[in-house]
Amino acid sequence: MAMPAATTLLAWTRLLRAADLASQHCAATLRSLGLPPPEWYDVLLAIERHGAQRPRDLQAALATEQYALSRLVDRMVKAGLLIRVPCPDDARGHTLHLTIEGRAMRAAMWPVYAEAIEAALGARVVEEDRTALARLLAPLAEPVSA
Repeated sequence: MAMPAATTLLAWTRLLRAADLASQHCAATLRSLGLPPPEWYDVLLAIERHGAQRPRDLQAALATEQYALSRLVDRMVKAGLLIRVPCPDDARGHTLHLTIEGRAMRAAMWPVYAEAIEAALGARVVEEDRTALARLLAPLAEPVSA
C-alpha cells in the first residue's frame, strides 16, 4: 500500500478546506438575501443550458449522489422551479424541465452568486495564480479511474 507524500497530504487538506470555505461563503451570501443554496443554482443552470434532462443524466453532469439529487429535485419541484414530465418512451422515467419561476430564480441568483465567487476567490488570488490553479485542478475535476 502506497502512502501519500507529506506534500500530497498538505495539498489535499488545503484543497478540501478551501473548497469547503468557499462553498460556505457562497451559501451564506445567497441565504442572507433569501435565495436558495448554490446546489439549486447548479441544477437550474444545467437544465437551462442543456434543456430538459433525466435525473440520471443530471446526476452524472453534476457529479452528485443519486439520493442527494433526488431530495434536491423534490424540494425544487415543491418550490415550483422544476416540473417532472413523464418520458414517452419509458413509463417509469421522467425528465426535469425548468418553469418560468425556475428561469427567473436562476437569473436572480447569478449576480449574488457571482459576487460571492469573486469575494471567495477572484479578489484573493491574482489572475496568474487563478490560471495556474485552474490548470492544476483540471485533472482532479475528472473521475478517478480504477
